[in-house]
Amino acid sequence: MAERLISIQDTNQFQTLCGSFDENLKLLEQRYHVRMICRGEELRVQGDGAQVELAAGAVTALLQMISNGQAITPQSIHYVSDMVDAGSAGQLAELADDDTVCLTAAGKPVHTRTVGQRSYVRAIAENTIVFGLGPAGTGKTYLAVAMAVRAFRRHEVNRIILTRPAVEAGEKLGFLPGDLQDKVDPYLRPLYDGLFEMLGAEAFQRHLERGSIEVAPLAYMRGRTLDNAFIILDEAQNTTGEQMKMFLTRLGDGSRMVITGDTTQKRAYLTEGPLKGDIASYFANNALFVCLGGVNAHKGLRETLQSLGVTEVMEAMDMDQMTNPNVRSAILAMRKEVRKIPGIRYSKYTWNPAYKGVDDYLLSQAATM
Repeated sequence: MAERLISIQDTNQFQTLCGSFDENLKLLEQRYHVRMICRGEELRVQGDGAQVELAAGAVTALLQMISNGQAITPQSIHYVSDMVDAGSAGQLAELADDDTVCLTAAGKPVHTRTVGQRSYVRAIAENTIVFGLGPAGTGKTYLAVAMAVRAFRRHEVNRIILTRPAVEAGEKLGFLPGDLQDKVDPYLRPLYDGLFEMLGAEAFQRHLERGSIEVAPLAYMRGRTLDNAFIILDEAQNTTGEQMKMFLTRLGDGSRMVITGDTTQKRAYLTEGPLKGDIASYFANNALFVCLGGVNAHKGLRETLQSLGVTEVMEAMDMDQMTNPNVRSAILAMRKEVRKIPGIRYSKYTWNPAYKGVDDYLLSQAATM
């Protein structure tokens, strides 16, 4: 059995490292299969030689974070441990520098928490167009909004433009209730949340009314040249190649673009009838359609979606649900089943109700092109 002694003379730092009821040390013990014993101003790490060295490296990195005034959380412990295991502990020193991106409306500083986030923020500051790819929860959208607010406050840009693909295959929002703002609000809520925190609700509304902040679906970018603006395209994985080309060519003088997305997300359209699904998929750039035998035939649907790795379901059932209560009832039961899947996102694809099925609608759109 190997042992390492780590001397920690600052009592406050020692307490912060240990955490409430030694919860932080317990996480490290579980991670590295070692035993940690506190004795006075010393921390003893005992166990297998290689694991002891890794655990000691993690402790040293965490103490450096504490001395820099950074909070220690279960997430930061796992992150530091991952960096130590990968032999990249030296990169953690970069996080010691002052990395305040901007201040929120409440005066709270927004910091990067990982080396990847630090690199992302630097890339946005130094480049005109940046693609930020990563799974949900990595801060790509939040930090893009923070950088947009920073550029706006420094008068580097005159406005902030937020956009997101609301729906595919034409993004026809005309048949949703309300005005444009009402239609796009549900799709752009994550971007709103960041702006509310950075600017405050009143300032956000004031800038929105003045046109300094613009929120619009991706389809409304067509035909425009966006000068002196900070433009954020969120959920870019849901765009088609044509939509992405259209968006990138909107860049004007003095503008910056940040495109965020998660390539691990997988969307499936849900409709009834294999033939209908095949036709719709053909006219929707080979989008994934999961087809039911009928509105009541949803047995095994959850298992099918999970086996395909689907993370987002977009309902594209026939429009007779609006007039047939039996169909409507069956679809509501189906929605209930799908929403039981952990981590699934569910939304509804809308089109002109003059066309009964999604295949009819997409075929009509193709005929007019």
